[in-house]
Amino acid sequence: MLLALLAALVPLLAATVLTTPAAARTETPAAVPAAAPAAVPTATLTEVTGFGDNPSNLQMYVYVPANVTAHPAVVVAVHYCTGSGPAMYSGTEWASLADRYGFVVMYPSVTRASKCFDVSSPQALKRGGGSDPVGIKSMIDWTTRTYDADTTKIFATGISSGAMMTNVLLGDYPDVFAAGAAFSGVPFGCFATTDGSEWNSACSGGTVIHTPQQWGDLVRGAHPGYTGTRPRMQVWHGTEDDVLRYPNFGEEIKQWTNVLGAGQTPAATDSPASGWTRTRYGSTGDQAPVEAISLQGVGHNLYSYGMASRALTFFGLDGSGPAPQPEPGACKVTAGTNAWNTGLTASVTITNTGTTAIAAWQLGFTLPAGQTITNGWGATYAPASGAVTATNASYNGALAPNTSVTIGYQAGHTGNSAAPAAFTLNGKACTTG
Repeated sequence: MLLALLAALVPLLAATVLTTPAAARTETPAAVPAAAPAAVPTATLTEVTGFGDNPSNLQMYVYVPANVTAHPAVVVAVHYCTGSGPAMYSGTEWASLADRYGFVVMYPSVTRASKCFDVSSPQALKRGGGSDPVGIKSMIDWTTRTYDADTTKIFATGISSGAMMTNVLLGDYPDVFAAGAAFSGVPFGCFATTDGSEWNSACSGGTVIHTPQQWGDLVRGAHPGYTGTRPRMQVWHGTEDDVLRYPNFGEEIKQWTNVLGAGQTPAATDSPASGWTRTRYGSTGDQAPVEAISLQGVGHNLYSYGMASRALTFFGLDGSGPAPQPEPGACKVTAGTNAWNTGLTASVTITNTGTTAIAAWQLGFTLPAGQTITNGWGATYAPASGAVTATNASYNGALAPNTSVTIGYQAGHTGNSAAPAAFTLNGKACTTG
């Protein structure tokens, strides 16, 4: 199965290189001897050696933009299986974003044959236990010392194996990271093995299922007794992922909403791009405690140009700051159902209680477990279950202040025939009643 992961990820470098901006960097990484001055050349990828405790012999690459800010933020960009730090540098836009916003990017690089990060050993799944997380923590310490970085703005992001490591890093070192963004990953502890194997077929196949509490306990067990602030998490997954199956996406959501106390019901649901469903937990803004993006019909190699910018917004490094909260009482939704043994009809009334007209609308809500929409009226509904977005029809998109529109749908159910409990209108929470 490890060969399957390697084969699946070989195209990623080629694919991501094609999506890199025209100004993509092609500099050859220059090794820096241990005795060299601490700071590295700017605007070029540079290898750093002698950075500290490194039990698994990782390599460290760093990119410092020419306009690096005082007390910069640090983004740790973690590569996929078969990849490397330089491949992550040339195949993603993190360095270009660093040029724009002045933060430092650090690229850990695996030297073991598989080029996969250790996310499975008991050592990796414990704070200070050894293996790759310890080496990455040493790289962070070197970077924060050398550039007097802002230790409240350390972030992790990764693809596939790097996404799994992002989950591990946030679990092992919750006091180090402010947030993470994992593209096609699995929950912390899901890949755990005790036989030295790097591969866990049950996890990759999406058959490791736990309760939110059980998943949260795995994270809390990595650093027993820690009671401080936990890092926020953004997770991405394609519904057709055939390497790390799609159920892992839901398990990640269960884990991090439990860890962060955000609850299982989204505070906001929207569709920021065609085929995408975004749910936010704990709050409705761009820096919600947990943000999850599902990509309909997309496979394992989902990363494309522009996604890092969305992760950067989640991190709060693009100058956006916390998203404005919705106008109090700007929308109200009343919903009810009429049910029979295996089906129901739902009526949903949306009222614009604000002072500004709405030209077009999308209503986000999450169906109770076991419900699946079979048809609807007054809007288009997608997907048919889970986190749903209802988009206005051509004739009812305009919603003047103090006016309402009623839509509805028919759905099958397996016992729970209740109406959704919460709604968002164009990404902002509505009152219900």
